[in-house]
Amino acid sequence: MLNYNIIYKVIGTLLFIEAAMMAWCMGLSVYLGEDDSLAFLVSVALTVLGGIGFKFLGRDSENSLGRREAYLLVTLTWIIFSLFGSLPFLISGYITNFTDAFFETISGFTTTGCSILDDVEILPHGLLFWRTMTQWIGGLGIVFFTIAIIPSLVGGTVKVFSAEATGPIRAKMHPRLSTTAKWIWSIYFLLTIGCAACYYIAGMGLFDCLNYAMTTTATGGFSTHNASTGYFHNPYIDYTAIVFMFLSGTSFTLLYATIFKGRFRQFYKNSEFRLYFFAVLVATALITFFLIRDNHYQVFDAIRVSLFQVTSFITTTGIFNDDAAQWHHITWVILSICMFFGACSGSTSGGFKCIRMVMVFNILRNEIRRILHPRAVLPVRVNENIIPYSSQVTLLAFLAAYMALCLFTYFCMILLGVDSTNAITISLSCAGNVGPTLGLDIGPTMSWAVLPAGVKWLLSGLMLMGRLEIFTVLVLFTRAFWKEN
Repeated sequence: MLNYNIIYKVIGTLLFIEAAMMAWCMGLSVYLGEDDSLAFLVSVALTVLGGIGFKFLGRDSENSLGRREAYLLVTLTWIIFSLFGSLPFLISGYITNFTDAFFETISGFTTTGCSILDDVEILPHGLLFWRTMTQWIGGLGIVFFTIAIIPSLVGGTVKVFSAEATGPIRAKMHPRLSTTAKWIWSIYFLLTIGCAACYYIAGMGLFDCLNYAMTTTATGGFSTHNASTGYFHNPYIDYTAIVFMFLSGTSFTLLYATIFKGRFRQFYKNSEFRLYFFAVLVATALITFFLIRDNHYQVFDAIRVSLFQVTSFITTTGIFNDDAAQWHHITWVILSICMFFGACSGSTSGGFKCIRMVMVFNILRNEIRRILHPRAVLPVRVNENIIPYSSQVTLLAFLAAYMALCLFTYFCMILLGVDSTNAITISLSCAGNVGPTLGLDIGPTMSWAVLPAGVKWLLSGLMLMGRLEIFTVLVLFTRAFWKEN
């Protein structure tokens, strides 16, 4: 039988943390004397009451979490966090209906970055910072954040980590998961501070540099301006964003080995990083060529904007400095491939992940060799590690589920009146937690407000499944999950 009490207990604690996050935004709003202060006060009060209610329900819980409880806990946490997180938007009146408020919030927590707001610049600073904070906390995972700061909250944290972490290979920096979580969050924090400092030096104001740094390192993409980083028309800001998007899309385990252990050789020895770097390089070169040929860009401008967009799409960040919808359609195909690939596992990015692409390429190569040499024993190796057959089956099952979800969403959107180009790019965008799309009606610089309410709920579910890598959510819909034995 599922241990619901421990789930209630953890969710209650997490809601207190969410209320504290809202309180920070309320403090900013009060300091600036803006009109969203009361909305945050009511939201904090309701979230605290929700936390007390869940803690009361879990008052007699055992400090032990099984595998099934971990999957249910992680999924419920992201949904409940998004429900309470939508309160400031609704109560303040800046978003007038629940569907849009929930969509905006879950887009933040899953670091997708798609928005239903046509004009983000009308939002007060408190709400802007709340949008940013949802992405920054969601970047590495809500429950993973809790493991880092309250390691003794619940037993079975390894199961929680497995349910929420990204990528098929769970590399650990330390035997204790709580220590690993602290090291990862330390790297994340250092990247954010470094990014904010570089933005500030490049010419951003203090509020902007904090917001853009948090969403850049979270690979989320929410902005404080309608034109995203294109608002600043500053090449130095563009190159800062490129560097920190690329680093945030790199495995944090690899960054740890490089920064704290001095193992710089691991960068070019790591097959996933090599594919990630090579994909960025090739996609940038191709788009640069088409921008010069078809859009008549100057060489250095073409290199800068193409590198920016490629890095933004492959890391699933979604910020922009140019309108890619105005580019040649072949560049859309290249960016869509980047959108599907994603960056490295163990990073804040979404997508299919480069490590899985490395495994797929190795499996394909082995199958071709096996045709020529039927009796050959050809193990699949990644970074000198042999990938067991069970992991290969899981990989192919994940690919099948990923494509099936995208196609299902695509067909549903067509039925609900969305045009074909928008439907397929929106499906890929939400499944990979990318944010921008490449259609003409809903392009990379536009909001998603025109979508029907049913489509928004469908995409909210797809964003959640994409962030939790499908199976964490999908397993909840099986009969076996709810059986006693």
